[in-house]
Order: sequence, then structure tokens, then C-alpha cells
Amino acid sequence: MIPELRNPFNAQFTDASYQTCLDWIANQSNHRQPFRIAETPVFIPKLLKERLVTACEEIVDVIVRPDFKELSDRALLSGQTVPGETPHSTFLQFDFGVCIDKNGDFTPQLIEAQGFPSLYFFQDLLAKAYRQHFDLPEHYTHLFGGLDSENYIEKLRRIIIGDHDPEQVILLEIEPEKQTTAIDFICAKKVIGIEYICISKLKKEGKDVFYYKDGRKIQVKRIFNRVIFDELIRRDDLKREFYLTHEHNVEWVGHPNWFFRLSKHTLPLLKSEYVPQSFYLDELKEIPTDLQNYVLKPLYSFAGTGVIINLNRFDIEAITDPENYILQRKVQYAPVIPTPDGPSKCEIRMMLLWEPDADRPKLVNNLIRLSKGEMVGVRYNKDKTWVGGSVGFFEQ
Repeated sequence: MIPELRNPFNAQFTDASYQTCLDWIANQSNHRQPFRIAETPVFIPKLLKERLVTACEEIVDVIVRPDFKELSDRALLSGQTVPGETPHSTFLQFDFGVCIDKNGDFTPQLIEAQGFPSLYFFQDLLAKAYRQHFDLPEHYTHLFGGLDSENYIEKLRRIIIGDHDPEQVILLEIEPEKQTTAIDFICAKKVIGIEYICISKLKKEGKDVFYYKDGRKIQVKRIFNRVIFDELIRRDDLKREFYLTHEHNVEWVGHPNWFFRLSKHTLPLLKSEYVPQSFYLDELKEIPTDLQNYVLKPLYSFAGTGVIINLNRFDIEAITDPENYILQRKVQYAPVIPTPDGPSKCEIRMMLLWEPDADRPKLVNNLIRLSKGEMVGVRYNKDKTWVGGSVGFFEQ
């Protein structure tokens, strides 16, 4: 998006350097991720950075309101509420599509908000990989707030582990080794020393929770949660003693309730030039006549499941549970990244951390997904190049 940086990068790019970069990432983690890493990082111009930061702050203004919990109570589903909820979410992530405004400038438009951690560790590794294998400007960084990689990781360590013995803090997932994002778990273990544990491996004695490591029984004091209820409910085959909805003697980092509170359910509460109009379907007074400009999203699905992008009124009228859907005005992604075989669209995830005693969360990192398909996602980008996961470098 910055021609003075983009043009030289593209001209100097070689497939060999890209492959060397991928191999370096695999060697650092002893794991080759199944998702595609894009050939390029993204260079973010100042105006877009300023607008992204403003958009995040305007969203945060709503989330820190004293009545936000009351407004989001409806998002908590019966049978999926976890005891011991924290006062606020620890992890916040806002996804923006990069668009072009009426003046021809880059502008962000919110796609989704989530109160759930994703790739906080891997994104730092990915930025290091791009910097090591390509010629990137020194005064551009993927981090915010004056952070460098060392104190960024230290901040994650402090928030996730706190004063506990790292052995008593676990990253909890469903069969973590099989997850698409397993590389993030591996990076977390490498840099802050916590084990990633399958929920089926946890044992209980009363309200105390344990896991076994090298034949030793270790009590769990804190859980860095990566379990998504949607996936857990589908896994009837998973035999386990530990149920999230039961009371346990554990602390949560990234409490599961915030996955619901801060989600698609939040979108209709947000009013900003950087947030497309969104409506709870059951509160919609009349169906818009220009439905081709809207997308229908189920509130409680994950990774784009159930989203209808080519919409007509029959789709709306067929919904029997409108309280579980939102209608959101479509975001027109712009093809903003020139590549050797056509431009890529860009979605930027702004990643925040909310420390326990802080008044507000703070921006720390970012994640970018490049796409040439109708939507951002693997199934829309098969057999395409210069697409996939990336990271943005912002001018300091």
C-alpha cells in the first residue's frame, strides 16, 4: 500500500527467498503450519494507521461502558456459561477490511470483533521471519505502544502466567496438536514455557484440576483458554472429566464468556464511520430493499460457518430463529496490494491486550490476511498465490 516500499519488494522477490522464509519458520517451531503464509508482509501508510487506531478506540469506548455487560448478557447462551467470569476480556481482536473512501484514500471497515486470543505468539515469529529474509525498512514495526519483541513477549508472559509457576498454567484446547493454529501453541510453549493440553487430558479431584507431565501430577491454577464451545459441542466422541460450565479452583486468562460477549453480537452496538451498519435480525423492523448490499451472519458460528453473502429476502424469511442472526452491511474490500498475478485484498486484525488493573485495553500487535477470492478464507483462495496469513508493518 506504500508504492515506495511495495515496488522494490515485488521487484526483488524470489520464490527461493520465500521458501527459505517458510523453512526458517518451520525450523524455529519444529512444525510446518497447514495454513498458507503469504509471500509478503503489508506496509501500512500513516493515514490508514491513524484510522485503524481511531476505529479501535471508538470500539473500545463502547466495550468499557459500565453497562456493556448488561448489553451483552443476551449473548451468553444457556448451558454455555462458565463460572468465575473476569471483569473484562483479556484479549480483544478487531478485524477490518481495507476499503477505498470517496476521496480515494484507504479506510478500514469493521468485519468482526472478538474477545478471544488468536496467534498472539505466532504473529511475532512471522514478523521476525519476514524481517530476516526480506529487506524491510527499520523504522516500520508490527507492534504498537513502543513495544519491541522482547517486552511484547514479557507482557504476554505477565498477563498469562502472572505470579504462578508456569507448570501450573496451561493452554487449553481440543486436541491441540491437530488444530490449524497449533504453531501458535508451540510458540507459546517455547517462549513462555506453558504446556498445551487437550481438555480430555484434565483430571479432577473435587474442584481441583490436574494434568500429568512426565509421570508427575501437576495442579492447574490458571487456564489460558483456546477452547471454542462451537467445536466442543460437536465433539461427542471426546471423553472427559473437565467441563467448562462446572465450578473449578482455577483462574481464567481469556474467560470463555467473553467469546460470546465480545463477538458478532457486539456489532449492532457500535456506531462509527468505520463500522458498517448492523442489526439484530429479530429487531429488524423491515427488510432492506437492497439486500444485495448486506450479509447475513449467525451470531454463534465460527470461522465463517453459515454466513450468507449473496442474500435475498427468502433467505431472511426462512430463518426460524432470528434472535441468533445479525444483518450487516457488506464491506467492499479493495484490491490494494499489487502482486505479480493480480492485486490482493487485505483484512487487518488489530490485536489488543487488557491487563487486569488497566482502565482500557491497548493495541499491541496485528495480523493480516490477503485474499483474491470473494471472501477471506482458504476455500476462496485455493490455487492462488500472494494470499494467506501475513503481518502489517506500520511506520513508527
